[in-house]
Amino acid sequence: MKERIRRILSQREKQNIVVTGAPLAPAAVILPLYHKEGEYHILFTKRTEKVEHHKGQISFPGGARHEEDRSLEDTALRETFEEIGVRPEDVEILGELDNMGTISSNFLITPFVALIPYPYEFTVNTDEIEELLEVPLSALLDEKNYREEFQIYQGIPYRGSFYEYRGKVIWGATARILKQFLDLVFGED
Repeated sequence: MKERIRRILSQREKQNIVVTGAPLAPAAVILPLYHKEGEYHILFTKRTEKVEHHKGQISFPGGARHEEDRSLEDTALRETFEEIGVRPEDVEILGELDNMGTISSNFLITPFVALIPYPYEFTVNTDEIEELLEVPLSALLDEKNYREEFQIYQGIPYRGSFYEYRGKVIWGATARILKQFLDLVFGED
């Protein structure tokens, strides 16, 4: 699986996927994959109501680029460590997905697909993260757990993706990033 992901992501030209014409601030996330009980899982975070952006939403670990970050990969690694305690040296970056613009908070997110070890002793920053959500890939690939809806934001129509798992809904930029990953790696060749 690791080499398949690495190969697929390295053989494509990255794009910027944006819906609005607003200026976008750079941000980065890690799409953390790990092997547990015979199958791959993705780790999501549920944000607290205390954070500035995306309150209460399911997301990937990550955030806005800081001046001291040498690269967006550094941003993703720093934020992942700050939010859930995964040390940068424990993250194996496999590649990047397309830069994804957020609609309401004006970020341009660079998603890095990565393997993390399991089991892992996560250290959750409770000011930012309310809970961790471990979702098996099989649940995300099950079409019963996915839907699309056409929506309009500030007069701009777009197609929204929604994944449901155990009463939790993954939507917005996180769902669009997730959909791209699943389509690229598990879609028809």
